[in-house]
Amino acid sequence: MVTRALAEDGFVVFDPNAETLAWAEAAHQAALTVLAGGGERRHGETWFVGVDALPNASDGSVSGVPLRGPFLEHIKQPDSWHAAQLSVVFPGYPRQDADESDAAHRYRLHRDAAHVDGLLPEGPQKRRHLREPHGFILGLALNDCAASPLVVWKGSHRLMQEGFARAFAGLAPAVWGDVDVTEIYQETRRKVFDTCERVAVHAAPGQAILLDRHLLHGVAPWGAVAGQMRMVAYFRPIICYADWL
Repeated sequence: MVTRALAEDGFVVFDPNAETLAWAEAAHQAALTVLAGGGERRHGETWFVGVDALPNASDGSVSGVPLRGPFLEHIKQPDSWHAAQLSVVFPGYPRQDADESDAAHRYRLHRDAAHVDGLLPEGPQKRRHLREPHGFILGLALNDCAASPLVVWKGSHRLMQEGFARAFAGLAPAVWGDVDVTEIYQETRRKVFDTCERVAVHAAPGQAILLDRHLLHGVAPWGAVAGQMRMVAYFRPIICYADWL
C-alpha cells in the first residue's frame, strides 16, 4: 500500500509509531534549545528557517534516541544523515518581508509557496537551477499543531518528472545544474495547479511524512487555528544527479 501510494500520489503519511514518537520527543526538546538560541526568521518573523539546525548525529539519532520507524523500509538510507532542517511556523504566517515583492507574497499566500525542493533561485531574476538533487523528503512532526500544514499536489511528481526529463534530455547529468529550467518549471507548475488535487497533510508526533523528491509542495497560511508554533524536522539527503530523474 505504501509503495503504491508513493507511486500514484507521491506522498504517504505513516501511522503513529512508538519508536518514531520517542525520536520526535527528543528532537522537540533539542529544537526548543535551538529556538532559544536565536536564528534566522523570515516572513515577518513568522517562519524559522532552520536549515541544518537540528543537532542530530550522523546516524540520525538525537540525544541518543535512534531514528526509527516504518518509513525506513521505503527509503534508501544515506551513509550519513545530514543535520535536519528545523522548520517552525508561528501564528500570522506569512507576513510580508520588506524585501519581498508583492507577487512573491501573493504566491506564498494563495499558492502556499508551492515548489519542488532542490531548484534554487539564482541571480536578480531568480532563475531556477537544480543545485540540490535530493533522494527523498522525510518530514517528522515534533509537536501536535494543525496550523500551517504541509500542502501537496497529489500526483504532481509525475508531471514534474516529465517536465524535468524534457529539460535535461540529451544532456549529461554533470551539466544539469547549469541548465536554466525556469520556463519549463513554471509551465509544468501551472499544469499541476490546473489538474492535480491540493491536499493538506497533517501529522502528529510519532508519525512521518514521506514525499517523492519531484512532488510539488508548500506550506499553508496559519489561518484561524490555536497554537504557539508548528514544528517539523525535514531530512533531504543529497544524491547524485544521474539518479535524480
